[in-house]
Amino acid sequence: MPERQSSLACQACGARFEVHDDRWCCDCGGYLDLEFEARIDPAVLAGRPWGMWRYREAIPIDFGQEPVSFGEGATPLVPMNWEGRLVYVKLEMLFPTGSFKDRGASVAMTRAVGMGVRRVVEDSSGNAGCAASAYAALAGLDCEIFVPGDASAAKVSQVAAYGARVVRVEGTREDAARAARASVTSGTYYASHVWDPFFLHGTKTMAFEIWEQLGGLVPDMLLVPTGNGSLLLGAYLGFSDLRRQGLARRLPRLVGVQAAECAPLVRRFRDEPHRGAWGPTRADGIAVADPLRWKQILASVWDTGGDIVEVTEQQIDRAQEAAARRGLLIEPTSAAGLAAIEVVSPPGDACVVVPLTGHGLKSLRE
Repeated sequence: MPERQSSLACQACGARFEVHDDRWCCDCGGYLDLEFEARIDPAVLAGRPWGMWRYREAIPIDFGQEPVSFGEGATPLVPMNWEGRLVYVKLEMLFPTGSFKDRGASVAMTRAVGMGVRRVVEDSSGNAGCAASAYAALAGLDCEIFVPGDASAAKVSQVAAYGARVVRVEGTREDAARAARASVTSGTYYASHVWDPFFLHGTKTMAFEIWEQLGGLVPDMLLVPTGNGSLLLGAYLGFSDLRRQGLARRLPRLVGVQAAECAPLVRRFRDEPHRGAWGPTRADGIAVADPLRWKQILASVWDTGGDIVEVTEQQIDRAQEAAARRGLLIEPTSAAGLAAIEVVSPPGDACVVVPLTGHGLKSLRE
């Protein structure tokens, strides 16, 4: 590992560990973040092909290591007329497995290979499991994906198609996560899109692409479907890297979008109590009742002057149908970001970007 990767830092107790330490959490049980100095040189970028690994100096992987990569990234940023106003949609569903989670999986599996492990474990009800399975297959690693009993049949089938072993856990999404963590032994990499900080340094590359695609500018607002927060936190990291190096003067307003049927971040952001269980939502990618990094998510939103909003199932359905009429087949979780436009009502002259996080082929209903 290069010297610029300083340490893994616990956000609960402040403990620090060597960056190559084989651990997925602190001894106190807190999650870890990566202290890392990213570097982006526009002159160097000019001579490189498009793709997320063009930002190699901003990704915390040893330069001597070959990335586990399909050449992913460089997803189009497309202007679109949405209900009478101009928005930009970032087509994150155009990845090998059909979602933005491939960004994080590429970095996580590259690190796993560098650490010399032969087995990776992830818990996921959908897209993260698909991404981990595909990139583990590319890397030649054994892979187990723990899923709750109500996981999407289509996504579970996709996981299995890559050769991963699917472990069904009766109970909730949280029960599946606990079972996955309990299975982690020496020589196993816990490729969690929630716990693994390297995953976030993959999703942050979306911010770099948006910055380049807008001609070296950042949008005024980014509407991000948010459950565990891996894309929102990645966007915050990426745009912060750009500002730290003087390549951007400000951060975009980050707006986390949740389904009204499962909106714990909205309640925490508004400091409102919630009683009872959350209901089901078609936006299963953001149906997370207790996000691990909720404090970090809220801090990122506050720092950008952003917001966390909720959209109804009816609004999600309408947005999904409207996107399809414009030629964009997206899953309900993606549609939540577009549905939030009418909730937020951005100024007419604002540059608004909505990442379309997952492909609609994953969620087609007969």
